[in-house]
Formats: sequence, C-alpha cells, structure tokens
Amino acid sequence: MYIYKLNYKNKETAIADLIAKEVYIETEEGLSYGQGIQAVVEIGLIVQVEGTYDEEGNVITEPIYYDGYFYDVMSEQKINFGTNEIFPVNCIHTFAGYP
Repeated sequence: MYIYKLNYKNKETAIADLIAKEVYIETEEGLSYGQGIQAVVEIGLIVQVEGTYDEEGNVITEPIYYDGYFYDVMSEQKINFGTNEIFPVNCIHTFAGYP
C-alpha cells in the first residue's frame, strides 16, 4: 500500500490533478475513487499558529495557516504526484496501521 501526503495551491487545483491522475473518476453521481484507490482524505487548510479568541468567541488574532491545501491518498499502486507530494514530520492525519 502507498500513502501519499499532498499539498496543492488550492482545492480546485487539487481536484483537477486527482482527476487527471485517476485518483478520482467523474461519474454522473459525482466523484468516485479510481481503480486501486483505497481512500482520499481532504485535510484542507492546516493551522500553523492558532488564533486567539475572547470568551464570546470573537477573534482577537487570526490563525496563521501553512501555504496550500492538503490531501492524503491511500493507493494500491504507485502514483507520481511530482512536487505536490510532501514528507511532513508531524502529521495531523494518519491511516490506521500505516506510517
């Protein structure tokens, strides 16, 4: 099994690349997993520095996010994601039983 951690400019760029690589297949019902794809997890934006809020939930300081929009993919086959593949040290998501 192959686990990919991916970073894209934005969600639209990510979806387009995942379709181009047949991770997602477009159907009449929407997007489905391509052959050999076990899971796709949309992580989205990742907070680098937490924001601060008052007791009523109003923002005092905005959170700071890492650049990009993130996905994790579990696949039975190798896929070349090029520069979109990243190798984080501290992951916010893992697939059970896989590093």
